Amino acid sequence: MSVYTLSLIYSSIKGSPYVATRKKRVEEILKDANLKKGEIFYELGSGDGRISRLAAKKYGVRSVGIDVNPILVFWSNFLTKMHGLDDCKFIKMNIFDFDFSKADYLYIFLMPVLIDKLIPKLKKELKKGTLIISHGFKVKDKKIKLVKTTEAKMFNTYYYRI
Repeated sequence: MSVYTLSLIYSSIKGSPYVATRKKRVEEILKDANLKKGEIFYELGSGDGRISRLAAKKYGVRSVGIDVNPILVFWSNFLTKMHGLDDCKFIKMNIFDFDFSKADYLYIFLMPVLIDKLIPKLKKELKKGTLIISHGFKVKDKKIKLVKTTEAKMFNTYYYRI
C-alpha cells in the first residue's frame, strides 16, 4: 500500500493528482464525444485507464493512455489484458514527450497550469478536426474552438475542435 501511496504523490508532483471519474460520468462524456470505430483516442494522465478501456470496448476506437505513474500504467495494462482488449494500451511517459499528431480524440483531466503549458504542443501537433475533451477545466486559447459544454455537479466537461 505504501508503494501505491508514493506513486500517487509522484503523480501529483508531476502535474496532476490521480482522481478517478465515476463510470456513469465516463459513459456520458464518451457518448457526447461521438467516438467513431477505428479512430484514435489518446488519454493524457490516464490514471487507472477506465476511460481509454471503455472507449475501446464500447466504441471500437484505438485507445492509448499516457501517464507518468508506473504503478497506474502497470495496473491499467493488467486490467486491459483481463478484459481482452487488443486496441487499448498504456504507456509510461511524460505527456510532453508524446507525439499527438495521429489523434482523432484527445481526452484530458489535468490541472489548469498543466493545460496552459500543453496548449502550444496541442496547436503544433494536433491535426485539424481533432476533438479535445477537457474534463474539469477549460482550455484557454481562442484558436482552439469550444463546441460544446456538458455540466455536472463536480466537474463540467468541455469539447473543443482544433
